[in-house]
Amino acid sequence: MAGLIPAYDSAEKLELLPTPTSPGQVAVRNVRRRPDAILGGILLGIVVVAALLAPALAPFDPFSPKGPSLAPPSPPHLMGTDALGRDLWSGVLYGARTSLTVAFLVGLMVLVIGTLVGTTAGYRGGWVDDVLMRFTEVLQVLPRFFLALVVIALFGPGLDRLVLALGLSSWALLARVIRAEVLSLREREFVEAAVTMGAPVRRIIFRELLPNILPSAVVVLSLLLAQVMLLEASLGFLGLGDPNTISWGYLAGQAQRFLRVAWWLSVFPGAAIMMAVLGLNLVGDALTETLGGRT
Repeated sequence: MAGLIPAYDSAEKLELLPTPTSPGQVAVRNVRRRPDAILGGILLGIVVVAALLAPALAPFDPFSPKGPSLAPPSPPHLMGTDALGRDLWSGVLYGARTSLTVAFLVGLMVLVIGTLVGTTAGYRGGWVDDVLMRFTEVLQVLPRFFLALVVIALFGPGLDRLVLALGLSSWALLARVIRAEVLSLREREFVEAAVTMGAPVRRIIFRELLPNILPSAVVVLSLLLAQVMLLEASLGFLGLGDPNTISWGYLAGQAQRFLRVAWWLSVFPGAAIMMAVLGLNLVGDALTETLGGRT
């Protein structure tokens, strides 16, 4: 009877076993299946490449007149020129640098402050949680746009002051989301086991809580950065941006007086703003559904 039992090679058995997949790989795979996420990634990629390669792609200095006034798009000036003869293509490329710089710095501030406040409030609880959450509620009520206007009116326009104003007023939502995640995670078995084994608070936060909080933080941050870019463009449109840098909002603001005679002055900066914001929103929506387990 022993000869009737087929023998299987162990290598063949291993090949039949499913390949283990991490949650991150599952999320990436689900995002790739979404056309809106792919479109958002392409739009963001174009903006990032334009910002990084602006010195190589821009043929002229965006502040220097290099052609006739209000020249329409042509081979020497792909997006035309403004009222001073400055190349609009160069201005849009350098404007991408300004917008991404503001978004990156504000996002970094929001991530650090929001994570610190939300983790502390959720893990400590008690009066610490009450004080921090009441402060975030007050901050959420304040309109960020008018707060930035007040800061610029008091201290003058500048990229550093704009970043500080937007960064210090934009972290409240992220802090509340992280607090909710911490309140849920601190009751899980793996956290209770770490506490029981006498693990220090720092280890519990950095090894157990933060890796599980990061996906939700990334989702909120991606959607928040789109709002930051719109706020920066709005301030630049009103002439309240840094006068020493070119921004998309500044270019759109300069086009107001020439809407009927030079359509390109408003169309190309507006299209750049729309591309960046739409890309961030599409990626953020895809991440929300993917990491939320609905795909």
